[in-house]
Amino acid sequence: MEKKQNFSRKREAILETLKATKTHPTAEWVYEQLKPSFPDLSLGTVYRNLGRFKKNGTIITVAVVNGQERYDADVSPHSHFVCTHCGAVLDINMEFLGPEDSAKVSRMLGAKVESHQIVFRGLCAACAAECKTNQGA
Repeated sequence: MEKKQNFSRKREAILETLKATKTHPTAEWVYEQLKPSFPDLSLGTVYRNLGRFKKNGTIITVAVVNGQERYDADVSPHSHFVCTHCGAVLDINMEFLGPEDSAKVSRMLGAKVESHQIVFRGLCAACAAECKTNQGA
């Protein structure tokens, strides 16, 4: 019985860690944050719980950056920007497509659209400035 409570506390801590950051972390980052508080936590436990949260819609995968999924606990309608140089993932608090667009796509394809994501890619402000500085040097 104690083990079940422990898993529940770990699951709760994983979700709270995601909710507390705006960095769109990887599973490895979540694991590193929680390991000091949960010495017996495994990376596999983090991945399994993230998978469970994704499946039930509690979190989303924003993008895959350098081969690693990046997660977001903010499931409200918004878009993202991914820096192709440093891998930063930033929120864009604008909805580019609304519910009417999902309905239009559903009709057009004869499909049932359940969700959509828009991800912009390019250089973040810091990387763009660094690139500009390096070009001028």
